[in-house]
Parts: sequence; C-alpha cells; structure tokens
Amino acid sequence: MKKSSLLRKTAVVAFVLIATATLSTYAQGPGDPGGGPSGDPPVGAPLDGGALALLIAGAAYGIKSLYKKKGKGE
Repeated sequence: MKKSSLLRKTAVVAFVLIATATLSTYAQGPGDPGGGPSGDPPVGAPLDGGALALLIAGAAYGIKSLYKKKGKGE
C-alpha cells in the first residue's frame, strides 16, 4: 500500500470520527445552569485537601529540581 493512499485513508477516518463527535455534541440539549429554586448563583467547584496536596507536591518537586540543577553547576 502506498504512503499517500494510507495517509488519505487515515485522514478520511479522522475526519469522519471528528465530524461524528461534533454532531453528537450539538445534539445534546443545554445543561442545567445550577443554583437553587430561588435563583441563587451556581457554586464553583470545591477545592479540598486533594488540590492542596497536589500543589504542595508540585512545589516540592520544583524545589528538588532546582537544588539538583544547582548541585550539577548548570
């Protein structure tokens, strides 16, 4: 099979998959805006201990990387 033929078939398959995915998203109705029956504004996503743990782990990794680079003399 030639490269151009394989590339063309791959492009067609990708186009069909993307077109199908976008059509199905347009077919869905609008989501629930949230809030209570009195018209309260929707509440954002809660930031709990998991997000804080990820933030601390990221900071620790960054500090470790900086010390590692500093030790190598870079």
